[in-house]
Amino acid sequence: MQVITSKDNEVIKKIRKLKDKKYREQEHKYLIEGIKLIKEAVTEKANIDTIVVCEDCVENGSIEPKLLYEIAKYNCIYVAEKVFEAITEVSNPQGMLAVVNKENKEENINYNEDMIVVLDGIQDPGNLGTILRTIDSVGLTQIILSEKTADAYNPKVVRSTMGAIFRVNVIVSTNIVKTLKELKKHKFKILATSLETNQNIYDIDYHKKALVIGNEANGISKEVLALADETAKIPMLRKNRKPKRLSRHQCDSI
Repeated sequence: MQVITSKDNEVIKKIRKLKDKKYREQEHKYLIEGIKLIKEAVTEKANIDTIVVCEDCVENGSIEPKLLYEIAKYNCIYVAEKVFEAITEVSNPQGMLAVVNKENKEENINYNEDMIVVLDGIQDPGNLGTILRTIDSVGLTQIILSEKTADAYNPKVVRSTMGAIFRVNVIVSTNIVKTLKELKKHKFKILATSLETNQNIYDIDYHKKALVIGNEANGISKEVLALADETAKIPMLRKNRKPKRLSRHQCDSI
């Protein structure tokens, strides 16, 4: 087993560059890290380019032999601990990461779905990852991002999707207003999230709806809001709300 021991190795340099959005777009590749996420990638038959394994983690037994056997059919490279630390994105790495090729999915929107989520300027990687994970959990298969939205293939986003990134088609719109107009032509109603309404998202009929969620600080842009057919707010649970205390009579009647 050959082990890469230099941080200046050309393969390692290319992997390290994938931390930058520009290089991810240029190479059509992105990074995933952690044993659970790599297992998910294998299960979902993601287009894995290379798997990087820390030699020390193999020797100390922190990576189970079964997983090592499963990844043996892929292009695996083994690296010294100092090399792995140079490419990892997490503070407590598990000793395994992978380079994944972006799928050549159609950039065209699937208009057959009843609901499509559109993000207009979401910036926080954790928020984006949570949204991707949520729409995957309810069976949606695509999401539309404006150019001003965070990169869905940012390592922090990818980790927080918990595998949803392998199942959800991410469509980046270079002109979100034009894209929404196309949705309207295909009989979709634009539902914009807003605090300036009494209607909440749980009261909506989601047949042929495009749900637009805006920037964390500024909300939806004026141009997008102008296209909305209706608005709704996302209600927040009261964090400090105390449970109602039952009277003796109410307790006796239970």
